[in-house]
Amino acid sequence: MNTLRGYVCTALLVLVYAPIASAEEQLDEVVSFDSMLREMTNRDEVARFPQHNFRLKQDSSYNRASTVLEPPRDKPKGWFTNHDYNSSDKDKNFIRIEENGGRKEWVLMEDDGPGAIVRSWMPWRGQNKSTSSSIIRIYLDGEVEPVIEGNEFELFQGEGIVPFPLAHKSLRSAVSFLPIPYAKGCRVTVSERPFFYQFTYREYDEGTSVQTFRMEYLQTNSSLVQETCSALLAPKDASSSNEQKLAGTLDCGQEMSVDLPEGAAAIRGLSVRLGSYEDPSVTRTVVLKMEFDGKPTVWCPLGDFFGSGIGLNPFQGWYRTVAEDGTMSSRWVMPYRESGAISIVNLGAEPVDFELNAAVGAWDWDDRSMYFHAAWRGQYPVPTRPFSDWNYVTLKGRGVYVGDTLTIMNPVEKWWGEGDEKIFVDGESFPSIFGTGTEDYYAYSWGGRSTDFYEHPFHAQTRCTVYNKLNRKTTDERNTQGFSTETRTRALDTMPFEKSLQLDMEVWSGTDCNMGYAVGAYWYGDSKTESNREPDPDGALSIPPLPEEMK
Repeated sequence: MNTLRGYVCTALLVLVYAPIASAEEQLDEVVSFDSMLREMTNRDEVARFPQHNFRLKQDSSYNRASTVLEPPRDKPKGWFTNHDYNSSDKDKNFIRIEENGGRKEWVLMEDDGPGAIVRSWMPWRGQNKSTSSSIIRIYLDGEVEPVIEGNEFELFQGEGIVPFPLAHKSLRSAVSFLPIPYAKGCRVTVSERPFFYQFTYREYDEGTSVQTFRMEYLQTNSSLVQETCSALLAPKDASSSNEQKLAGTLDCGQEMSVDLPEGAAAIRGLSVRLGSYEDPSVTRTVVLKMEFDGKPTVWCPLGDFFGSGIGLNPFQGWYRTVAEDGTMSSRWVMPYRESGAISIVNLGAEPVDFELNAAVGAWDWDDRSMYFHAAWRGQYPVPTRPFSDWNYVTLKGRGVYVGDTLTIMNPVEKWWGEGDEKIFVDGESFPSIFGTGTEDYYAYSWGGRSTDFYEHPFHAQTRCTVYNKLNRKTTDERNTQGFSTETRTRALDTMPFEKSLQLDMEVWSGTDCNMGYAVGAYWYGDSKTESNREPDPDGALSIPPLPEEMK
């Protein structure tokens, strides 16, 4: 019944301690399983516009009522309808039902032409039910027999043939980052009526040469698979003989800066450590600024830049690490052609001690090179009625969106995050990525109960209510009151755009109340790429107050 189990799992455990190939060695004429594995851990390539151009798309169980137009409104009827799943045979939040080999199958994702699945997410069917009998089948290039077939959870929870962290059992969800490229097309089905789901895929330009995935590639590339997993789980900070340092005490309103070496180069590692985190608001009121080639590109509070949120909330990811000793590290590659500068600003009322280190290395600037950006938006109060779309960022020009960190202040115990992401690329009238819930976007599910800390190389819940890595949840309570911080960064699921990108998140709480929203958004862009975000010192100082019972 499970084609995957026909291959020896232990083949994936072969360890090869060879360094990951350089950027030059990784430029492939053909998109393939092994080229995508190498790309997944190549931070230099993220800083360049894709060699093989693609549009990131997603098929999900979003409520199809959202697409029914009702003039003269500027939004479709049902735009905020929240039935993003299939609870009965009356629901049609999937593509179609078909018969294959005498069996009934529900089609969840379908694409024609060259492409690759780069992320999938499927939740538990009940808050405490981690099993399923549904069989997932992935058909490639119009073939009659599926290339991948097996239990929808067992395949993609990191405990079987697809190893962790390429597959991951997050909080009440199965998440997969296994790249599945195809030359002519892809179709994903399940054997039982689906629940919630998301399948995110690259749709390459016509004519892109793609080698279609085969199961034997897991064996023939077993050393590369293990090398990739090991690299993701133990990311190495950049070392450089050209390290720029800045340290001191910042008084209220003071800014200190360090200039970077002149000429083409790139920041390959950046760390900041504050003297004290006793006041949690310090990660919001101390701001990181950068400019490259005379253009401001980064203005973001430290907690929102590094993924910690309000206070020190340790976690480890592929691009960023927040350590228990207070060191916050970034491994984004940030190139520039001629000049750069890093500044740190204290907006708070009390002096702040800090240490900043930046590892600067060589960079070969070409026509695909882009500048790193990070911007911040905060708002309090955000009313939950009427329902609304809250804009993370809107970008104009060419670039690649690579991640975000969302911090919420929820004044009530009930769940706050039913809102869907809606992402419009290059001026499209309907979003090519329409999600199923805020926690689903951040790769977990059943948010009202999933309030524990969790981490993965590409996503994490670094804090929820009073819980973080240093204070784990020990009960089964359902309480999302207080601050929650969710973060997601992208490797194979980056979002290129040629003209524009708009990322909105629905404000959809079950309670009529006032919430606090803040987001740090990260992208790469050309010198003329612009955003709708400006520095907001007053907003960074307006931290939403905790409910009285939590103070």
